[in-house]
Amino acid sequence: MAMAPEYGAFVSKFVLEPPSPSPSLPLAGLTFAVKDIFDVEGHVTGFGNPDWARTHAPASSTAPAVLNVLKAGATCVGKTVMDEMAYSLTGDNKHYGTPRNPCAPDYVPGGSSSGSAVAVGAMLVDFSLGSDTGGSVRVPASNCGILGFRPSHNAISTVGVIPMAQSLDTVGWFAREPSILKKVGRVLLELPDADPNRPSQIIIPMDCFQLLNIPSERLTQALVRSVEKLFGGAIIKHAVLGDYIRDSVPALSSFLCQINEDQVDSIPALAALSSARQLLQRYEFKNNHKDWVSAVKPDLDPVISERVRQALQITEENIDICWSVKKELHSALTSLLGDFGILAIPTVPGPPPKLQTDASSVDIIDEKALNLLSIAGLSGFCQVSIPMGLHDNLPISISLLAKNGADGFLLDVVETLYESLKE
Repeated sequence: MAMAPEYGAFVSKFVLEPPSPSPSLPLAGLTFAVKDIFDVEGHVTGFGNPDWARTHAPASSTAPAVLNVLKAGATCVGKTVMDEMAYSLTGDNKHYGTPRNPCAPDYVPGGSSSGSAVAVGAMLVDFSLGSDTGGSVRVPASNCGILGFRPSHNAISTVGVIPMAQSLDTVGWFAREPSILKKVGRVLLELPDADPNRPSQIIIPMDCFQLLNIPSERLTQALVRSVEKLFGGAIIKHAVLGDYIRDSVPALSSFLCQINEDQVDSIPALAALSSARQLLQRYEFKNNHKDWVSAVKPDLDPVISERVRQALQITEENIDICWSVKKELHSALTSLLGDFGILAIPTVPGPPPKLQTDASSVDIIDEKALNLLSIAGLSGFCQVSIPMGLHDNLPISISLLAKNGADGFLLDVVETLYESLKE
């Protein structure tokens, strides 16, 4: 497969062949790239920062997630650029450059798995591996107009993946075609063969779609038409998700009291979820990386440096409440969806921001996005971002969520719906 260097997706290129190549293997003939957060034996895992690479030895073994796709017949062609320490959703990197968004070259690719998304979007590889803590697969998938899957928490081993925040970290992946997304998912999730299940309900929370900065019908109409055509309109339900979460997650009250309820374009319960998720992420990031940051004093992008500084100042206060929120949200959404229900939400509030957008404007965009991204992040549910074409020549997407452990079901639904949605 020809490499297009102008897309700058790779931080290092090498070839790892399958250990026992055979045309009968499920991923035979496919190429993939891995985010520079995964260990590959003999290569330094750089974590998006040259000081990290300089102070760490080459990996002595390969991450199980990478090994599994190699054993399934795929060929690895290198490691991809990522945001420093996985601490951003924009996808830029002052040391290695910003991978160029193949769908919208003047717009951010999204992070932190930016290079992995760009490698797929630019057709440099068939699929790629990324990690998703706060939204690091879902956001770049949306920005680059491709499919991105965040699995159920703990469904795929994160051994050999540098931890960001273990309670939220997942191994995710990107593809252009739902058939490849599903094939890779079946390997990573070690799914047995089974007949697909029909969705029992598809819930469209209208309050979430009001967060969009594009007309909500641009996403909801296509989804409704496709569902009606394939499964019948009776399974479509409408809900106000913010109210449901507020009423069903009592531990959230500690965070709700800090939220401005009158803020326009805000869903207080989701903003409170995002606050709880951010606190947990900062606390676990600090426990993972404080010693290294303090000893090395790495050269970090100013925006990343500020985020790291804030994380290092976090105390244990309210961490127990975060765990309660997580548990209650998991239970509430499980009750809402049941075994074969789907929740449909925007992946992010709209198209990607332009490159060089000022940091304060990006923070506002990210804050709104994280309100949506925290639903799966804190509940541990699986989520897929599906491209929905272009709006004003920029990529937009919709996301489907299913309960923790229903990853195979969700992959089947995407494959069934995809062609109809594209029409």
